[in-house]
Amino acid sequence: MTQQTFTSFEEFWPYYVAMHSKAATRWVHLAGTLTGLAVTGYGLAKGRPRYAAALPLIGYGTAWPAHFLIEGNNPATFGHPAWSLRGDVRMITTMLAGRDAELAATAAGWLAGQRDKAAGPDAAA
Repeated sequence: MTQQTFTSFEEFWPYYVAMHSKAATRWVHLAGTLTGLAVTGYGLAKGRPRYAAALPLIGYGTAWPAHFLIEGNNPATFGHPAWSLRGDVRMITTMLAGRDAELAATAAGWLAGQRDKAAGPDAAA
């Protein structure tokens, strides 16, 4: 897929979710982020600030392989690092709120729109 261009986070959001269209990819992100947060929190509570490095190392260290192995795409972080971080927080909070199905629907809608664009205006005729 070619590099996408966006003018706002709200425009970027459906693309971000679509890059996580498979539930397994989203759950690996969730597990990696929560594990990284737990290790970081533990380290800070024990007075070991170097443990703060666990968040990006564990978070990205689990999330990125999921893109290559499960999703079959490149992480959105590579092209949009700040919006991807914001998207990850939003995706995880949405999942923790029990709304993973909403993410699946957003991903499916964006991907269907891309297929329609690729098919062109004569595809429906």
